[in-house]
Amino acid sequence: MSNSRVKRALDVETGVSTLGKAKIPSKLSVCHFTDDDAKVLIQVTEEQVRDLGDEPLYQDFELAGPRHHLYFDPTKTKCAIVTCGGLCPGVNDVIRAIVMEAHHSYNVASVLGIRFGLEGFIPSYGHDVVELTPQHVASSHQFGGTILGSSRGPQPAEDIVDALERMNVNCLFLIGGDGTMRAAGKIADEIASRKLKIAIIGIPKTIDNDINFITKSFGFDTAVEKATEAIQCAHTEAICAVNGIGMVKLMGRESGFIAAQATLALKEVNFVLVPETPFELDGKDGILNELEARLAARKHAVIVVAEGAGQHLLEISGDTDASGNPVLGDISSLLISRIKKHFAGKNIPITLKFIDPSYIIRSVPANANDRVYCGFLGQHAVHAAMAGKTGMVISKLQDRYVYLPLPLVTKDRRKLNINSDYWRAVMESTGQNPIPGIFGPGTYCPTPED
Repeated sequence: MSNSRVKRALDVETGVSTLGKAKIPSKLSVCHFTDDDAKVLIQVTEEQVRDLGDEPLYQDFELAGPRHHLYFDPTKTKCAIVTCGGLCPGVNDVIRAIVMEAHHSYNVASVLGIRFGLEGFIPSYGHDVVELTPQHVASSHQFGGTILGSSRGPQPAEDIVDALERMNVNCLFLIGGDGTMRAAGKIADEIASRKLKIAIIGIPKTIDNDINFITKSFGFDTAVEKATEAIQCAHTEAICAVNGIGMVKLMGRESGFIAAQATLALKEVNFVLVPETPFELDGKDGILNELEARLAARKHAVIVVAEGAGQHLLEISGDTDASGNPVLGDISSLLISRIKKHFAGKNIPITLKFIDPSYIIRSVPANANDRVYCGFLGQHAVHAAMAGKTGMVISKLQDRYVYLPLPLVTKDRRKLNINSDYWRAVMESTGQNPIPGIFGPGTYCPTPED
């Protein structure tokens, strides 16, 4: 399979831009240098590209790592870091890794922290800029959230680049989700139009794990771990009452990865509802009849619902939030109301306990695996910036760290493949019987693990 065929399928170039020829010999003493032309051949799957078809595709991606030569002179280089969007476990770990790598490995002149997201670039908001030193970030990884603060909403790329010029920033690291990566692309375009030499490096962050081409974003492991704790509590509540129902609402606006992974991690879930699979409440194969069958068989049930599930059953206001995302209807309130009404109408007593751990899940410190992941992302981001790479993100694909161009990760939204073996495993774990032709909710069918 030729690369030209792959690029037609991806409809996006996979090469990474540079600001110019890197001529300054690197002084890194203990490292394995990576050549600029070093590539890693990766099989592209439907996890990265939807509607890929049966024929496998392969693509070369630029391998991440320290380069023999640098574009920027470290002692004259000023870096800046900004964190945007919602909180996510591991943000402070990434900030710390960038600062430590920049100071200790490259001895850069300065690293600035931009406060409260992209607002921090706009003078009218009045947010201070902070100097980030190793002492400043030494213990930051022990805490959740972001030491820089965050905000949502777009800011003009022209104003942001004006601020970068005023501050004499050479490298900007943006930590954020899909919207932030789109903003990074606009900033990179504005920089290119002015013929400036400023590197723009993105570190993808999303607790929903829904950034295109990013197999697993940092913080996802931690989010799943905390989600399983909530599910275990819901299960305990359910089994301690006759016809007990435990319901857990998890994050996932358009993608149900947290709900699916937590369901597989803890084999106590009987119904998992995600945005990718439409379902009905009423009728023979509706959730209410499935739930009634489950209670008749086992006297308890656990339901996990992603926040974006079942939007077709709700009245949508059409409003958008500060990030431009549609304001979601409250699926959990609808489910609770309809479940109570259904069983009251049949004179079947139930006890329903609802748990929403969303803000707990996203605001806790990262676990050990995510901390390691964040450390590598921060280090590779600095290596890329110092070598003059720009308009790109750091990603881990099939256990290799690579550079991806921003247009590739902003081209689409990553979603669960409901025709995959992964989703089939989720359905087998819950005991939900798929609707013919789709691995979605159907008639309840107990499993051996039930």
